[in-house]
Formats: sequence, C-alpha cells, structure tokens
Amino acid sequence: MALLKTQHAEISAILKQALRNKFKNYNPEPNVMPFHTRLLGKDRMALFSFIHSLNTNFGTSIFEPVAKALAASSFKEVKTQAVAGTKISEKAQHVIQDIMDKLTAADSKPNKAKEIEAIRKVCQEGNLHTVKPTKVDLWLRSNDNQLYFFDIKTAKPNKGGFKEFKRTMLEWVVVFLQKIQKQKFIRSLQFRIIRMSLNRIHVGQWRECSIWKTS
Repeated sequence: MALLKTQHAEISAILKQALRNKFKNYNPEPNVMPFHTRLLGKDRMALFSFIHSLNTNFGTSIFEPVAKALAASSFKEVKTQAVAGTKISEKAQHVIQDIMDKLTAADSKPNKAKEIEAIRKVCQEGNLHTVKPTKVDLWLRSNDNQLYFFDIKTAKPNKGGFKEFKRTMLEWVVVFLQKIQKQKFIRSLQFRIIRMSLNRIHVGQWRECSIWKTS
C-alpha cells in the first residue's frame, strides 16, 4: 500500500530528526577493548560503537514513531509505550508459570486458545498484586474496537529472549483481562524490523505465541 503524501512527509521528518538528534547528542561510552582495537583499528571501533548505539536507539526514536504514523490513518486510537495493566492475581501467575514450564520442557505445544481460557478462568481469583509488565510498544484500537498490542524488536532474540517475550504476552493478557472483562479481542503480536517493514518472528515451538484472541 502506497504512503499518503502526509504520511511520507511525517515519516521523512521523523527520520531526519532522529538522525540529527543522534549525531548531535552522541557521546561514546568509554569501552576498553585492546584486542579489538589492535585487530580492527580505532576508526573501525569508533564506527562500530556508533552503529551499535544507533541500533539500540532506533526502536524508540524511529521504529515506534514511524509505526504510529503509519497506523494513524487506519486505526481510531494509536499509542506508543502504553501500559496494558497493573494488576495480576496469584492464581494467574501460577498458571503462567505452569504454561512456561511445560513449553520449556516440551511437555506441551503452544495453544493460544487453551492458554487464554486457562488465564481467563483465574484472572480474578486469589490476591491481586501490583505489577509493572513490559510496556506495549505500539497499542492500536481499530474502528470495531479490536485491540492490537505490538512488541517491536530491532534484533532477533536468542532462545532465552523468546521465552521472556512469551511470558510478556501472557502477562499482557492477564493484566488486560483483569482491567477490562468485556473486551472483544486482544491480539499480542511480536515483530522485528527488517528494512523498515514488520516481519513476524517464528522460532521452533514458540512460533504460535504471536497471536492471541480472547473471545
């Protein structure tokens, strides 16, 4: 789908401003790496340090604002760095841990429908604890009130990283169900950025953790 002229101008401005800010405020951290410096040279090491700094900063300074600009014309509500919720029940925490343990041990395969139903049954049971789950990078509400939660990653995670993302999405489901019991949908999608496009991550048995539907 081609960009609207207004979107093109907005995205262009975002990219220019992000790069200007980075060049203006870049302050290399002291990092003693004698072997790498002798092998590659100071100039290459300085360039590597700058590129690494760009990679770690692009998520919030470029990818999220660009995603927000792209979504604004198709969704009635768009947020970045949104809070999914703050309360989670003890029983829900136990259910999440049980799901994670079984997946790690390969005793079960991902099944979003069963996992959501198990969470739904206990999300209001037991003592409630205040938690601080990972913020939703991109929060969208469609015109028919479907909700989409995006966790945007700039680099492909390792196996341990995927486990944490799975747990994050389970926690998003719990805290959101705790907060709003009558919602129609919640979809929690994991993406990584490649050439400014969103591509779904699939790795082994964690591949089905990408989409959630609560009703």
